[in-house]
Amino acid sequence: MRAMLIAVSAIVLLGAGTASAQEDLAKSSGCLNCHAVDTKKVGPSFKDVATKYKGKADAEATLTKALTEGKGHPATKAKPEDVSKLVKWILAM
Repeated sequence: MRAMLIAVSAIVLLGAGTASAQEDLAKSSGCLNCHAVDTKKVGPSFKDVATKYKGKADAEATLTKALTEGKGHPATKAKPEDVSKLVKWILAM
């Protein structure tokens, strides 16, 4: 039982660390200038974006394309692998 509790705690802490790292990446990429996790700023909140695209099979590809090509969203200067990480993080909300 104790080992199970320790394992669950480690998973929770790892998830929190990943979320924090992704939020730091969003900040360094300039995303947080216009967006926030749960409130509307200039653009919609990340949670609202996740809700809009929930259940859509092409959500990740659509958002990645919009961010990298600047179609429907200003083009981002983030590296392609960072855009992919950010999109996955947002859609997981």
